[in-house]
Amino acid sequence: QVHLVESGGGLVQPGGSLRLACQASSRFLFDHYTLAWFRQAPGKEREKVSCISTSDGTTYPADSVKGRFTISRDNAKNTMYLQMDNLTPEDPAIYYCAADIRPCPGIVAKAVDVWGQGTQVTVSA
Repeated sequence: QVHLVESGGGLVQPGGSLRLACQASSRFLFDHYTLAWFRQAPGKEREKVSCISTSDGTTYPADSVKGRFTISRDNAKNTMYLQMDNLTPEDPAIYYCAADIRPCPGIVAKAVDVWGQGTQVTVSA
């Protein structure tokens, strides 16, 4: 099975930073699928956080994280990252990486092709 393996979650104080990583088990998956980050907090729907286009590298951050979170890819490592800066109490959630054959605007939580296992992000003083 192809899969995505996440790391980097944890506990951070408000205003702090974390970098999440998601490594693809398949070179083909990494090269040919669109990659995105989602998050889901208790009582809320799963939310698209950011997405990065395979074709041209365009990024699509959600309004709630613009200017604070940066999505990127490292082709040599088959790894996608989410650099999260200036974390707030609105950001705690389980964060999931995702791969999908669709382009960024067409990726929705209910139809994602491949999910990572999720990693917990907690923001607390």
